[in-house]
Amino acid sequence: MNSTEFDEAILAAAGEHWRKVAMVVGRVADAHGVPIKEGEVRLRLIAERIEALVQDGRLEAQGDLKLWRHSEVRRP
Repeated sequence: MNSTEFDEAILAAAGEHWRKVAMVVGRVADAHGVPIKEGEVRLRLIAERIEALVQDGRLEAQGDLKLWRHSEVRRP
């Protein structure tokens, strides 16, 4: 999967309401068959794409994005 596909999946999972980054990562991983236990590198890739989308202004964030369970994102 390329970054554009991840971006589309992340934006769809994020929605308009605040959602935990951990939930968004999990939903994207599940939707694309990334095994949670075996996919640590791919999970980090999803999280990196979330950070890039925040930097690009395509997502809003609150909290430290490195702490997935303690941060949230949403579409503006």
